[in-house]
Amino acid sequence: MVADRFWDGIADRPAGRTAVLVKRGHIEEVAPAGPQEAEVIDLGDRTLVPGFIDCHVHVVPDLAPGTSISAQTLAAVTALRTLLDNGFTTVRDLGCSSPSITADLKQAQREGVVEGPRMVVAPRIISARGGHGDKSAGLPERFGIELGALADGLGEVIRTVRTEARQGADWIKFAGTGGFGSENDDPELITYSQDEVDVLVATARDLGKPAAVHAFNDEGIRRAAHAGVRSVEHASLATAATLSTLADKGIWLVPTLVVTVEFLRHLDDDSFWADKPGHLRSTFRAHEERLRECATHPARSPVRIAFGSDASVLPHRDNWREFPAMVSTGISPLRALRAATSEAAPLLATPDRGTVRPGALADLIAMPGNPFDDIDCTGNVDFVMQDGRIKRHTPS
Repeated sequence: MVADRFWDGIADRPAGRTAVLVKRGHIEEVAPAGPQEAEVIDLGDRTLVPGFIDCHVHVVPDLAPGTSISAQTLAAVTALRTLLDNGFTTVRDLGCSSPSITADLKQAQREGVVEGPRMVVAPRIISARGGHGDKSAGLPERFGIELGALADGLGEVIRTVRTEARQGADWIKFAGTGGFGSENDDPELITYSQDEVDVLVATARDLGKPAAVHAFNDEGIRRAAHAGVRSVEHASLATAATLSTLADKGIWLVPTLVVTVEFLRHLDDDSFWADKPGHLRSTFRAHEERLRECATHPARSPVRIAFGSDASVLPHRDNWREFPAMVSTGISPLRALRAATSEAAPLLATPDRGTVRPGALADLIAMPGNPFDDIDCTGNVDFVMQDGRIKRHTPS
């Protein structure tokens, strides 16, 4: 295929008109466009780039606790198709309430049963009782119901990590702090002791699973970093010093900035909050000043940043908005684009994607315009190739 602009996932700026030769699902050659013997797809005035990678999604929407697994799965299938149409050919799903759904969807996508990005999964978020991943609040206590991968104390933590591995986990995710999402939660809370975090990460490591921590505040992040997590999710209340610690240890930050940016932008818009839990707005308002300040810290830090949208907190169709959110906080378009390509791939230990080079998977997308000049172009992807197969092509 040929496009007027081409970016390989690494270079500082796009190159001019370039041809990419694809054979048997892989890239065979990248060269300046010239006469081609093969079938040519001419994308014209578009920028051709590697398929995007979203390192923090939840493809199963946060539905009511009584929703059947089949209804959750059907909703997830729709979300996967939407993410692929947005140009995201790989995603890391970081948890839902039912452990089998995302592991089964990963296999179904691999076998071609469903259309969507390739999936790397942490089936559920491991949480202390009363912590961010405890979804039991409001369920009738008399029935003895608990909802979530709940673990307190070293023994339970070890057992729960092993259970997640048995369920098909590629990653282990845990809640190191509270969050914004539940009425009894707060992002300033710390929900696991250092000993619990250490044994959790060590057990995951013994099973060959990297660990990701949901953590907003400094102390929760520091405990996770000490234990050796591979990525920190959110860090929305983290100081610059804490991000420097992550940089020193080679730990990736997945800042999910679009949630913070959008929620703060709409803080005084009643219609925006009409369909959201009442506590969510008040929690954001309570932390507004620090959220605004800390949102600018990643841009000034040498920490490795990987793209993560936290869809479905915002609709899956809007996951691309993480790009302009990152840029609005001072992150350069180049760094934002690398975060979804050549930085995301090593985080996920998937060296066969994230760049356009001979031997890489033929995951390629294109968009009108130039995202280095207008980052909003990332929301207009109209060509998607995955494994050398065209999944979307909407010629203008």
